[in-house]
Amino acid sequence: MLKVGLTGGIGTGKSIAGKVFSLMGIPVYISDIEAKRLMNENLIIREQLIAKFGKNVYLRNKQLNRKYLADIIFNQPDALKEVNAIVHPVVREDFTKWCEANKEAPYVIQESAILFDTGLYKNFDKIICITAQEEVRISRVIKRDKVSEKSVKERIENQISEAVKVAKSDYVIYNNSELIIPQIISIDDDLKKV
Repeated sequence: MLKVGLTGGIGTGKSIAGKVFSLMGIPVYISDIEAKRLMNENLIIREQLIAKFGKNVYLRNKQLNRKYLADIIFNQPDALKEVNAIVHPVVREDFTKWCEANKEAPYVIQESAILFDTGLYKNFDKIICITAQEEVRISRVIKRDKVSEKSVKERIENQISEAVKVAKSDYVIYNNSELIIPQIISIDDDLKKV
């Protein structure tokens, strides 16, 4: 079975593209959602996060204390790397099991903003990058997240550049004012031939 990575920077439209593929019958694993689920449900992650950051990293109801962890990550430069080192291996294992459960599909997609940042892209047969001009991305995120332009620009600065992602991808979806559905249909047709 073909494994396809779907990536792009903040505000490019990864989630929308993933939903379109899903509506076309392609299984889509959304890394952010699954990582959050696993951080709440997986005992290995829970034990390691508590050992690393203290028992307050989880609330009394055993749900992740997102604000507490976000404060740690913001104030300790290496904390994000430590969290990723704990969570990413479990997400990879979960994705492998998920692929097995979806092995009848012509291909599967894993949506992740950090495929290139983490080296995860090496695990895929093909990579799709969705991209948009920075002004468009900033406008979308300000509207969606109700945050300042400065905040969005800082988040963009912390990601690998769109140019690098585009250069390393097999397919590129342009999401400025272009229609993305025809682009996705074309990619889907091509992937079904591989």
